[in-house]
Amino acid sequence: MNILEPSSVFNFFFEICKIPRESGNEAGMTRFLENFAKARNLEYQTDKTGNVVIRKPASPGKENRPGVILQSHTDMVCEKNEDTVFDFSKDAIQTYVEDGWLKAKGTTLGADDGIGVAASLAVLDDDSLEHGPLECLFTVSEETGLDGARAVAPGFIKGSILLNLDSEDEGEVFIGCAGGIDTTARFTYTEQTVSKEGVTALRVGITGATGGHSGDEIHKDLCNAVQVLARFLWNAQQQFSYDIGFISGGNKRNAIAREAVAVCIVKNTDRDAFTELFHSMAAEWKAEYKHTDPELESSITSCNIPPAVMDKKTAANLTASLYACPHGVLAMSKDIPGLVETSTNLASVRMEQESRLIRIGSSQRSAVNSARKNAAQRIESLFRLAGAVVSHEGEYPGWAPNPESPVLKVCEKAYLKLFNTPVKVKAIHAGLECGIFLDAFPNLDMISFGPTLKGVHAPTERLEIATVGKFWDLLLEIIKNV
Repeated sequence: MNILEPSSVFNFFFEICKIPRESGNEAGMTRFLENFAKARNLEYQTDKTGNVVIRKPASPGKENRPGVILQSHTDMVCEKNEDTVFDFSKDAIQTYVEDGWLKAKGTTLGADDGIGVAASLAVLDDDSLEHGPLECLFTVSEETGLDGARAVAPGFIKGSILLNLDSEDEGEVFIGCAGGIDTTARFTYTEQTVSKEGVTALRVGITGATGGHSGDEIHKDLCNAVQVLARFLWNAQQQFSYDIGFISGGNKRNAIAREAVAVCIVKNTDRDAFTELFHSMAAEWKAEYKHTDPELESSITSCNIPPAVMDKKTAANLTASLYACPHGVLAMSKDIPGLVETSTNLASVRMEQESRLIRIGSSQRSAVNSARKNAAQRIESLFRLAGAVVSHEGEYPGWAPNPESPVLKVCEKAYLKLFNTPVKVKAIHAGLECGIFLDAFPNLDMISFGPTLKGVHAPTERLEIATVGKFWDLLLEIIKNV
């Protein structure tokens, strides 16, 4: 691979790509950061959660400037294509360049937020830069509930200005974000044995959906593989008496489901008609999603008959509730044109056969607290009607925009100076750790910015190389002049 510029940022990013860092498994990253600080004689602290803060003194003459915190998260969403052999607990991300973008082979790239981490390390590593007192805060488990940000205790950070390096559109600076909550529905089922006489097991699968971030991409009407699968299973139940031996789809709560599969046990006499219905419906959704999900594929193949299936009542309630469950935009902002205000993501369905449990994961987002609560309660009421037990977890606050932010003014001036065009000031529907920080440190002055990323939380994740240099130049100009 040719040397990418700015080389200092990309070199650190490629080092990070070698370190396993799935949410909840960031210990290797924590050690890497500690060793980085030790090698450069920089002050650092690690809290019990695994968050690390590294401090760097001001450059000469800037000791009296306000303290600036560069903040990024060390974990990544670990998603891979079904046919990709990869172990996120030990394998290094395999990167390559294509048409001006940095990508990964069959997996997520981890530039969310590895590129923010890399930029912070490059700042810490370069003693020629001009800046006031600096702290680089590296938080853990952002992707699974903002756990690291929640654990930042008073005194762990000391600066009054925070630059969140976790946004994904170069040329835009963000001053607000939505809050969120996770809603989990649990069905318990009774196992029933199945006669192997006169029946066939068919594996129906949905693969190749585009997927993506459930905040940034939710307005794009992308295919949700779990709902497409439920659409078929429900329609098939209206015509055939069949059993479900297995169902699984989606993965992370903040990713739009790309793949889903079910094993159906069908009477031999119904096999051809069942298969014909599947192919007919697959053609329908292939046409519906031809623009948003051009790689969408559907398959139906014979497989081994499982030893047991779920009871028919639970199967009927499960498929009906999955099919009926809202997914996508619920409301657009009345204050900011084009901004999603409230949404819900049907993220996953998992059949845990040992405990005879089916777990359905979803998440709701809104910039309006009451609307977020209402969305979560709507999902709860739907699944409770179907007989599930429902719980809510991981609620986090939104970040209310402050158009008069002093650091925003510095950013606007810096961007205009560097690129001779105004930066776009926006709020974002995705959740950022800024909401957590503002809740705990109400006097923080914050903005969020970054290079351009597309397809995050999916194996299509890619980083536009040319925007990293602009992101880096802007970061240096802000810390120089803040």
